[in-house]
Formats: sequence, C-alpha cells, structure tokens
Amino acid sequence: MNLYEENYLSKRPQHLCKMCGKCCRVVTAPHPYSKLKEMADSGDEGAKDFLSIFVPYDSIEKAREVDSEIVDNIIRRLSEDGKYNEDDMTFYYCRYLQGNNLCGNYENRPILCRYFPSSPWAIVPPDCGFEGWLFLKREEDKQRIRRMKEELLELELLKKRTKDPSIIQKINAVEKKLQSNIDLFKKYGSQHW
Repeated sequence: MNLYEENYLSKRPQHLCKMCGKCCRVVTAPHPYSKLKEMADSGDEGAKDFLSIFVPYDSIEKAREVDSEIVDNIIRRLSEDGKYNEDDMTFYYCRYLQGNNLCGNYENRPILCRYFPSSPWAIVPPDCGFEGWLFLKREEDKQRIRRMKEELLELELLKKRTKDPSIIQKINAVEKKLQSNIDLFKKYGSQHW
C-alpha cells in the first residue's frame, strides 16, 4: 500500500455513500471524449478503464435531461476554478448502473470506481454523503499547505541569519522540497491559502 492509499483511500468512510447512483449517472473527465479515446488507443490504462465503463452523452443537454442538478454543479465548480470550457466538456453515464442504483459489475469494477471519490478535490453530486467528509479533508490539506508556507518564511529568516554556505545549501534544499509540495496543490488554489 502506498502512502496515498494509506493516508486517504483506506480512511475513506464508505458507509457515507447513499447509493443514489448519481455519481454513475452523470460524470465527466478532465479530457474530452476524443482525447480520452486517443489516450486509450495509445495504451493509457486510466483512459482505457474509464472508457470501458462510461459511455459519452451526445451533448451536455442530453446529460442535463438525465440530471440537470449534477451537470450544473460540475459546470459551476469547474467555472469557479477557471477550468470550464464547453468545447472540451463531455458528460458520461455508466453502462453498468442498474435501475436500483446498484452496479451490475460490482465485483469486477475497476480501481477508479473502487476509489471514488479518489481525492478530497473530487466533484461529487449535490447531497452526496461524502460532501462533508471531503470538505474536512480539503481543509486539512489547506492547513498543511499553510504550515508549509510558514516554514518557508522561517527558513527565509534563518538564511538571513547565517553566512555558512553548507547551512544555506541545506536550507535551499528544504525550501525546494516544501515549495514542490505546495505546488502540487496549485491547481486547487494553494497560492491563495
């Protein structure tokens, strides 16, 4: 088990799932269908898994007919993050979702289904049982990033107090590591936390 699985996935409270099927009825991906298809054809396992489960709607309006609340929620969240481009947006539905909201392929479902929501930053349907828990996990990430930024400030002050090149070199290495950890969250707005 890697650190991510240990720190996030294994602690995800699966009992919060309301089994409403919303996350299977209307979903989207970071890439439009044409790009995902190209990625799958080039051997990308994640794209292959996704397209083996999810079927694209013909249009955003077709997805909206199934559940406009989910579509509008996704578009609103992506717009807030500056990541919404209608031309690159494809909505999908799961080919295995049954009328009772259960998975017809549950025992053989791929990792992306087993691990959903796979990140505290996942966009979940309105009223999803995971909403509150994901909010708390995002806040924990923000607090961790804020502490790293405080450490950077302290290291900057420490650097000003020393003339020893070997100490300055060690401080620079620590600063670089902290900054790279902060930058991992840049797409979520870490520069403003």
